[in-house]
Amino acid sequence: MEPTTLQEAIVYFSSSENCRQYVVARRWPNGVICPRCGSDSVVFQPKYNRWQCNKRHDRRQFTVKTGTIFEDSPLGLDKWLTAMWMIANCKNGISSWEIHRAIGVTQKTAWFMLHRIRLAMQGENAGKLSGEVEVDETFIGGKSRFMHKDKRERVITGTGGKDKAVVMGMMERGGDVRAFVVDNRTKAELQKQVREHVEAGAAIFSD
Repeated sequence: MEPTTLQEAIVYFSSSENCRQYVVARRWPNGVICPRCGSDSVVFQPKYNRWQCNKRHDRRQFTVKTGTIFEDSPLGLDKWLTAMWMIANCKNGISSWEIHRAIGVTQKTAWFMLHRIRLAMQGENAGKLSGEVEVDETFIGGKSRFMHKDKRERVITGTGGKDKAVVMGMMERGGDVRAFVVDNRTKAELQKQVREHVEAGAAIFSD
């Protein structure tokens, strides 16, 4: 039975056998195959928690981590799968600090895990928007007329967009929407973000 709460997830994934079965069921639903040659002629070695391919080729032994985002990480699947469970089940998003506190790794490690998991969850275009994409930016910050006089004098030190965050938004028509804070609204900065988030050849619509 799959975990339904964070506490259940931590307990469930603390078992290496549960971790192995959980990944196998999703990665190889029709039976384990060698990630290097594609052969289904493999033998599980319980003592080492890995398989060996019966075909003759280099690196015949493999684990559930082989060929995945976990492969070159010293962290165990108990940490990775708990973090993935948190990301998949948190509707409002999750921060590296939350992962750091929940699974007992450093915040730097949690940030690395979060970045790698999100990258793996992206679409076939490496997560970039495609087709017809609308792009715009705006200033986000409290309106001075709604602030107390003392706060307004302390926070608002200029006119227009000064002292406000610049937020850039992108929407793939019929697809995903993205919004994030950028350093400024110069042409160089906005074009850099477009190149990073939009697939080459897409039609850009912007004012």
